[in-house]
This record gives sequence, C-alpha cells and structure tokens, in this order.
Amino acid sequence: MLDVLLPVGISFYTFQTLAYTIDVYRGKQKPEHHLGRFALYVSFFPQLVAGPIERSQRLLPQFRQPKSFDYQRVVDGLKLMVWGFFKKLVIADRLAIYVNEVYGAPEAYGAWPALVATYFFAFQIYCDFSGYSDIAIGAAQVMGYNLMENFRRPYHAKSINEFWHRWHISLSSWFRDYLYIPLGGNRVPKRRWYFNLFTVFVISGLWHGAAWTFVVWGALHGGYLILGIVTKDFRDTMWDQLERFADPVEGHTVAGWSHLIPSIPNLRRYISVVVTFHLVLFGWIFFRANTIRDAALIIEKILQIGGERIAGITDVALGTTGFTIGLGAVGFMELVQFWERKVDMRHFLTSRPAVVRWSVYYGLVLAIIFAGIFNKKQFIYFQF
Repeated sequence: MLDVLLPVGISFYTFQTLAYTIDVYRGKQKPEHHLGRFALYVSFFPQLVAGPIERSQRLLPQFRQPKSFDYQRVVDGLKLMVWGFFKKLVIADRLAIYVNEVYGAPEAYGAWPALVATYFFAFQIYCDFSGYSDIAIGAAQVMGYNLMENFRRPYHAKSINEFWHRWHISLSSWFRDYLYIPLGGNRVPKRRWYFNLFTVFVISGLWHGAAWTFVVWGALHGGYLILGIVTKDFRDTMWDQLERFADPVEGHTVAGWSHLIPSIPNLRRYISVVVTFHLVLFGWIFFRANTIRDAALIIEKILQIGGERIAGITDVALGTTGFTIGLGAVGFMELVQFWERKVDMRHFLTSRPAVVRWSVYYGLVLAIIFAGIFNKKQFIYFQF
C-alpha cells in the first residue's frame, strides 16, 4: 500500500512551475489565464522528463503563435535529433557498460580500469544528458517551437565558472536567478559571497539525490569556484609575467624562446582547459560512485597508476572491438565539436551538395543502427 507511482519528470516541471510562480509574483510575467496553454507549458512533452527547464517568458508566447510547415526548420530539427541519438546510443550507452562494471565493484579492478572508467563516465554523462537535450530541442523544433540551448561544449571550458555557463545551462541559470541572486549574489561582502556560492552548489548536489556522494560533488564545485576567485589575481599576474618574459620588445627574451611569443596566450588557454576538465573529472568520481567509500577506493586505485601495467583495460566488459568503437565515437564527436567552435554544423551541411549531406545523414543513421546499444537503458537524468 506504500508503493507510490511518482509522476515522470517531477523535478523538472516543479522547477518550471516554480519559476513561473516566482516570475508572476515579481511582476516579470503576466499570469496565464488559459488553462490549456498553462498545462501545455508545464507538461510540454519534449522537455518534460529531463529539461531544458524553460522559462515562461520564452515558451508561453510561442503557444499563441500560429504554426505552419517549414521544410528547413523540420530538417534542422531532425538533424539535431539524429545527433542526439548518436550521442546516446553509440557513445553513452556503450561507455556505460564499462563504467557500470568497474564502478559497480571497484574492489575487483585495478588502477587502469578505474582511471579509464572515470574518463568514460565523464563522456557518458555528457553524451547521455546532452543527447537527451538535443533530441528534445530537435523534436520541439520539428513542431515549430524553440527551446533554449542546454549544453555548449562544456569540456572546452577554461574555468569552472565557464563550465557552469556551458553545462546544463537551463538548471545553472535557474539556480542563479531563483537562489543565488535572492541570497545576494556577489553584491554582498566577500565572505557572504563565498557562502552564497557554496550554498547554491551544495543544494544543487542535494537536488541530484539525498546522498553524501552528491553533497560532496556539489561542495567540490562550490570550493572550485571560490578557489578560482581567490587565486585569479595571482594567476593573471603569473601569466602576464611569463608573457613579458618572452616578449622581445621588453628585452627579456631568452635565446631560443622567441618562437614561444605567439603561443603564450594559447598555452594558457590549453592548460586552463585541461586543468578545468580534470577538476570536473575528479568531481564526477563522487557523482558516479555508489558510496563515499567506493569513491575513496577509486581515487586510491587511480593514485597507484604508476605501479601497474596498462595491459588488460580493453578486456573489461566491452572487449577490444567495443572499446575501440567507443573511443572512436568519442573522438569523432570531439572533432565535430571542435569544428562547431567556428561554424554551425547544421547550417554548414545545408550549404553542401546533396551527395555530401545525404552521405553524412546515412552515415550517422547506419552508425546508430550497427554501433548503437539497444538495451532499453534509460537516460541518466530520468532519475533526478
């Protein structure tokens, strides 16, 4: 009698209706008097289960606009959906096999499988969640509705602050607007500012689940942000001095270093991306581990990486073929995302000859069919 069937997506439509209620209270949104439109806003099926968390100011007006068939809009939506299915079925669900095996019994595996599983989980959760967002945004676009961008190449971020402007953008901006700013944001004394940042991220961790692993994950990111603020001046000074040291105009060039002159800013950017990614990666250990003890065990094993042979990592769960397909798919995705820094791939494909466009479409569809994992594995964020 105590079994209760919870509504699907309860967290996401709770956040969406909270935003609507608060905006109406603040006078930023006029009340919606049409019950059907309000119900559609709350339960709009493409993004109901796992976002993006839409604002009433963006979505409600679209329900009043007449819709007509637009071939290019439909094609663009379908392209995004196919890309989402590729990320989910070919990458996320394949890597999940390896991750679940190692994180399910970390005591049974050595340092290299623990390290590989941790890297794999970083790409699994990204492809799983951003894949859902792509499918949701694409499905809405096919029907004539524009949902907000939810991911913007987060692993290319140069700082933790930038990471959270690129990862789950709808949730990050929700916490900013309805929790961080009401607490005072950064318009308060410095100690209170740090408290606000830390509190928001701990609450964000608790939203993902009432477990210490999520609390630690949230606290880590809050600590990262505070550390970044505290050390910003020192880091800027260090890089400025390094750039002046390599600047021939200043007369400080060391013989043979002149070729480094144009690369100092780029070097900082590359190092910042690598460091940020690995800080995020360390946090994912706690997010994925079943318990704090398991997380500590994974970290302990990774720290022993120097004393263990690399052989055998492909034998865990996936086998050599599956392992290679997973790595290849991640590499392909990263190449596409690197390219997308300069050009929108959907618009780029539209301008290509038909043979090129359809070769890409068929290639992705065939990759999904033959390399996808069809084991009815639900999206990770369905549980939150």
